[in-house]
Amino acid sequence: MLIDYKNVNICQEFNCVLKDVSFHAEEGEFIYITGKVGSGKSSLLKTMYCELDIESAEKAEVLDNDLMKIKRKQIPALRKGMGIIFQDFQLLHDRTVYGNLHFVLKATGWKDKEKTDERIDEVLKAVGMDGVKDKMPHQLSGGEQQRIAIARALLNKPQVIIADEPTGNLDVETAENIISLLKGISMKGTAVIMSTHNISLIDKYPGIKYSCEDGTLVEK
Repeated sequence: MLIDYKNVNICQEFNCVLKDVSFHAEEGEFIYITGKVGSGKSSLLKTMYCELDIESAEKAEVLDNDLMKIKRKQIPALRKGMGIIFQDFQLLHDRTVYGNLHFVLKATGWKDKEKTDERIDEVLKAVGMDGVKDKMPHQLSGGEQQRIAIARALLNKPQVIIADEPTGNLDVETAENIISLLKGISMKGTAVIMSTHNISLIDKYPGIKYSCEDGTLVEK
């Protein structure tokens, strides 16, 4: 079990966003989290990588870490086992694609330049973006930038990818390409957990479905 939540309560400031959440993810699972804007989708995902604290829980484990006991100094190691993808890509615009990926590897302890360059080439090829290492983010389309964001998420061979509305800023065709890419990644053993509004793509690329409704999480 990569993620195991039982009766988790998630609050922001003095507002309880989600109550009694039970959720789990295992290797290779492709999981959708749907719900209206403000229903708690992003808050739920943020708890998984300790961007948001859990208020209380019977059980809250992520990659063998107890989130109710985890120390701040342990969070970087937890996040190293994850890939996180955002709706707005969050690429560094003052450096090339290579510079963006190299920055992450350096920050997570990679020192050997040959191995670093080799890994960057591997992830770019995996997302169909080999040949763009020297381009700046602004020279790429939205879909291409999101592919680079996925490549960045893959760098440390994560057990889990968490994607918060990864197709929210993309046209329908590009969004479908991104979902197809993420589905393929899950089929190689990485769990993919994705929040989305795009119901038509859920039908085309089936997975496990959860919905944030009326202050809780419901498995569909």
